[in-house]
Amino acid sequence: MKNVKILGTGCANCKNTLALVEAVAREKDVQITLEKVEDLPSIMNYGVMSTPAVVIDNVLVHAGGVPSRGKVEGWF
Repeated sequence: MKNVKILGTGCANCKNTLALVEAVAREKDVQITLEKVEDLPSIMNYGVMSTPAVVIDNVLVHAGGVPSRGKVEGWF
């Protein structure tokens, strides 16, 4: 099971990233725990200056904009 965190303050791009990650994981039948992190100090702990960002198993894999579907599929 992968631990996935979506970092962002709640903007439309953050919500779209969350929905995309959820959809791809479901389509690929990958078990994930999905957490939305909106607390700015927590986001900055990852060194993120541009959201949305995605962290998988405590590794920052994407920051700044909605990732492409192909990129998300590559994570799973």
